[in-house]
Amino acid sequence: MALFNERINRSLERQVKLAVTGLSRSGKTVFITSLVHQLLHGLEGTHLPFFQIVSGGRLRGTKAMPQPDMHIPTFRYDYAIEQLCGDPPTWPKPTNGISEIRLAIRYFTNNPLLKLMSPVNTLYVDIIDYPGEWLLDLPLLELTYEQWSEQIARLCETEPRLSLSQAWREFLDTLDLTSEATDTTLRQASQLYTDFLHRCKEPQYGLSLLQPGRFTMPGEDLKGAPLLEFCPLLQMPEELDSDDKSLYAEMKRRYESYKEHVVKKFYKEHFTHFDRQIVLADVLRAFNTSYASFVDMRDAINMVLKSFHYGKSGFINKWFGLKIDKILFAATKADHVTPNQLPNLEHFLQNMLATSNNNAIFEGVQTETLALAAVKCTQAAYTTFQGKKISCIKGMPIDGNKPVALFPGEVPLEVPMPEEWIDGRFHFMEFKPPRLANVHGSGLPHIRLDRALEFLLGDKF
Repeated sequence: MALFNERINRSLERQVKLAVTGLSRSGKTVFITSLVHQLLHGLEGTHLPFFQIVSGGRLRGTKAMPQPDMHIPTFRYDYAIEQLCGDPPTWPKPTNGISEIRLAIRYFTNNPLLKLMSPVNTLYVDIIDYPGEWLLDLPLLELTYEQWSEQIARLCETEPRLSLSQAWREFLDTLDLTSEATDTTLRQASQLYTDFLHRCKEPQYGLSLLQPGRFTMPGEDLKGAPLLEFCPLLQMPEELDSDDKSLYAEMKRRYESYKEHVVKKFYKEHFTHFDRQIVLADVLRAFNTSYASFVDMRDAINMVLKSFHYGKSGFINKWFGLKIDKILFAATKADHVTPNQLPNLEHFLQNMLATSNNNAIFEGVQTETLALAAVKCTQAAYTTFQGKKISCIKGMPIDGNKPVALFPGEVPLEVPMPEEWIDGRFHFMEFKPPRLANVHGSGLPHIRLDRALEFLLGDKF
């Protein structure tokens, strides 16, 4: 009966499954927290002027509801908002597992058909939060062990991976891949490879394309599991029998087992029924790091987006399995640049994800690009330099106790050439959350989150 009701709600436009997609540190948890808070407090202020159901006075209220999947932990919005409202305020802790929340949005409908049944209707919005690292496993479903190993080998031919992977590569050189596999060898090889991935994540390198994703963020269910004790190989022996007990054959078996029992399970349970998607990208972090970091982020996001189902939603699709029909590409931390740089930030993201955007449009999907800040933590300011008025931003640095005003720099419209990506050209500072006096009585300060809500949900009311 529950499944039947879910299908009825979908077919009558009463339910939306929203995919909040983004790599590690892209701001998914903060975005979901702010989105939930804005909707729960939609009746209490004027913080959503471009969300027409609010500005038009048709919102009756929003309430958190029991989630449909009882086996998934609840997204702890209350914990996250408590951290944002603390003294001092802090950013919510990064996601280390999967969680879910359902919101019921009650509203006066403009739909003539629905008005005949009831002037007041309810839209259910389901949101799932999960570590960004897990997304990177989805492309593995289309790769054999040999193809994946070849891909990693190519990545390790250039810096910074060439240096960071040295200890792991030297260990592989000592192994006879045709010898019988032992738990000790498998464990040591996988640990050295995992150490290499963790070094790639360090802020000074900021690499994103780190597979398998569960190696750096295993979750409580897989921490220390033998299923994670494998790694790619840089050289392949001749094909061996499937029942061979060699090190190579065991690595391959564990890779295939990982795809079957971890990746496919996660994909089928959570990624085959979304109908709206927002893709979050922290472009500014790549600017601060290196050209290699930017390329890695761009390739990782485009690779992940190939794993989603895109196409025009209709009654049949809604009954037998949804396809995403709207995608919003969002550059996060828009409050870390001056307001006049927002068009540049949007244009840059459009260029960065042009391949994925073109593929989606070809399949009939409606797309849009926005620069937004789920929680605005800076204020616009001005200073005078050599007699000229210069736009600045003012906020509390993440590692400081006094507010600073600065000009963070310009966002280029096009990707700079590798040789132009020099130290000091970009310096987009990280900031602490703002101190808020009445967060439980109004929405959080934001930039363009109302526009995001209107694009993702506006046509459902």
